Amino acid sequence: MLEKVVDIQTTDGKMNSYVYYPDEGGPFPVVLMYMDSAGVREALADVCRRLASAGYYVVMPNLYYRRVRHLDIDVDRFNDPANGDKTALMWSLNAHLNNTMVMDDTQAIFRFLEGEELARPGKLGLLGYCMSGPFVYRAAGVFAQRVAAAIAMYGSPLISDAPDSSHLSTASILGEMYFGFAENEFYFSTSDVSTKLKGFFEKAGVKARFEIYPAREHGFVLPGRRVYHKASAERQWVRVNDIFRRNLQDRQA
Repeated sequence: MLEKVVDIQTTDGKMNSYVYYPDEGGPFPVVLMYMDSAGVREALADVCRRLASAGYYVVMPNLYYRRVRHLDIDVDRFNDPANGDKTALMWSLNAHLNNTMVMDDTQAIFRFLEGEELARPGKLGLLGYCMSGPFVYRAAGVFAQRVAAAIAMYGSPLISDAPDSSHLSTASILGEMYFGFAENEFYFSTSDVSTKLKGFFEKAGVKARFEIYPAREHGFVLPGRRVYHKASAERQWVRVNDIFRRNLQDRQA
């Protein structure tokens, strides 16, 4: 497997991004991996490596690039007073982003991919955790002609009063979506949000699957976290591999 760091030019600056792909063959179907609130770090790099080892060209942008190139924070110390400054910084970085900004960044990634010989043109996949669940949901509609499959794991907020709220683009989605939720969420009511989303997708006639992971808490997929649960994380990987294989590897671009 090969890895590289690139600076992708956007309308707001240079977005440091991390690229992973197999060291033989290609071009490979593309997956854009959007970070969670804690930012780009080794746990997310391992997610990208796992995808790349399955035959994908993976790009993970630092969505906080407008303010910082790196964020060093222990996600299990959010409530530790000794970690207060870092936690406050993280929430400040999180709050400054919105769907429209990330859609502009996504367009910049598309331009970057045009010059990458090993990135297969055409349809691609999206994967987002936590704060990026809304981003992949929104992108699936805004870039409907490009997105064949999108996965949002315990995303928040998927429904809001903002004029660019992700749910407003549901009817435009042409690809397949998967939403995975922790049963025991502390950012939103899992049952309420999943029920509302099902209604939006059924009304629009868009293919989607909604799955609640019993007894799990927000963030259960990533190793190293207190809430990590291996069996549930591997179940998520079965879903990820299935939706991307069917929509990206088993079909032409």
